[in-house]
Amino acid sequence: MKKIVFLLTVITSIIVFMISCKTDTKKVEEVEKTTVVETPVLALSEFDVEAGDFVNKEVTVQGIVDHVCKHGGKKILLVTDHGDVHITSDTRFEETLKGSEISLTGVVLEEKIDEAYCLKMEEDNLKSHSEGKSNEDQFKNKKEHIQKYRDQMKAENIEYISNYSLKYVSHVIAE
Repeated sequence: MKKIVFLLTVITSIIVFMISCKTDTKKVEEVEKTTVVETPVLALSEFDVEAGDFVNKEVTVQGIVDHVCKHGGKKILLVTDHGDVHITSDTRFEETLKGSEISLTGVVLEEKIDEAYCLKMEEDNLKSHSEGKSNEDQFKNKKEHIQKYRDQMKAENIEYISNYSLKYVSHVIAE
């Protein structure tokens, strides 16, 4: 009787072991089938041209941090000799990033500048000037800036101009 119980215990153990091994193999197979999607890398020289294909998607760019916004610290300007991009974040960037070469991952954002946007900019410019928040030169420069947008839309026969930027996800300092 003891031999039968022992034999059943051994057989049960072997069956349990085989089932657990089979489950582990299945897990390994599932992991192997998982596809790793790499974030596309965009050159800053081509960012404005290619960014439209990646709106609301993550991309990686590389460059030097030229500016960290002193007011809130939540904006930086990343540059190379051939292009630049503005990056915004929900958290502050460290001032020590200025001058660092970094690889930054972010989500592409699109701001559309159309006639309604220009009208709003004009309204804000007039209000700011009438309240004494801007001087005559600032007022005039803003008007010219708005007119350049309108001239560009007319010359290119388009209804809006796209300005692209990145919403910060992560970064790595280049070594």
